[in-house]
Order: sequence, then C-alpha cells, then structure tokens
Amino acid sequence: MAAAGSKSVLFVCLGNICRSPIAEAVFRKLVTDEGVSHEWNIDSAATSTYEIGNPPDHRGQSCMRKHGVDMNHTARQITKQDFLSYDYILCMDESNLRDLKRKCSQIQNCKAKIELLGSYDPQKRLIIEDPYYGSDEDFETVYQQCVRCCKSFLVKSS
Repeated sequence: MAAAGSKSVLFVCLGNICRSPIAEAVFRKLVTDEGVSHEWNIDSAATSTYEIGNPPDHRGQSCMRKHGVDMNHTARQITKQDFLSYDYILCMDESNLRDLKRKCSQIQNCKAKIELLGSYDPQKRLIIEDPYYGSDEDFETVYQQCVRCCKSFLVKSS
C-alpha cells in the first residue's frame, strides 16, 4: 500500500518472472540513484497464475547482476487492491494491457492509470517482448528497453 504523499507504480507482465521484475529492479535502482526512492512505492505482478511464488528467471537475474542491479522478487498475481492503490500500472504488451483493462473495468473506483511501459520509450519501441523462450540477448534487450522507458517515465511522472 502506498504511503500518503508518495507515488506508486506496479510493473506487470504475464508471469512476473522476466520482464516486470526487471522493470521493477531497474526503476528501483533509478529512483535510489536519483535520491527519490522515499517518494515511491514500487512492485511488480503477473496477469496470470503460472509462476506465483517463483523467483525471477535465472537469465534475467544474471543480466541484472551484470549491470549491477539488485533484484529481489517473488512472483505474484495482480490483486483487486493493486488497482485501487497504485497510481500507475505499466505493462509490457497488448495482451497484458487487454487483461488489465478488463480486470480494471470490473473494479469500482479503479484509480490506476494503465499504460504500456513502452509508451515511454524515446526510441518508440512500444512492445517489450517476452524473452522467456529466447536467449540471453533477449533479456539484455528487455533490460535496455526498461532502462530507457523507466528513465523517461520518472521524468514525466516527477
């Protein structure tokens, strides 16, 4: 639950073991480096139940270690409370967006602004592709996209 006067963002993908925990960790490092981490409540979640309770994908963890970014997350599914408490829910692809908008439409007083994280990409790469069936390079691509998008999001939301 977000503290009074703070901003909150929830990053969402299908399973919450690849893209969204990377985005969460990148954004957490960004706000820490900028000295504004006390202003933010940050988490990530899944639209599905597939990976609940699991740690992030080992390839994603390896990629983050390479870039010196701490990653500590256990996969969870998005809840009704998330739609009521988060300012922003940023997801990775159109399928996530459809699922989230459908869930939000069933919740009274849904306050979250639901958007594609890629809508903040200065390089205009709207979709952050799921690297799960891909290679280490695909995780690196996700990391680089998340860095660009999170920096832009932080500027626009400040």
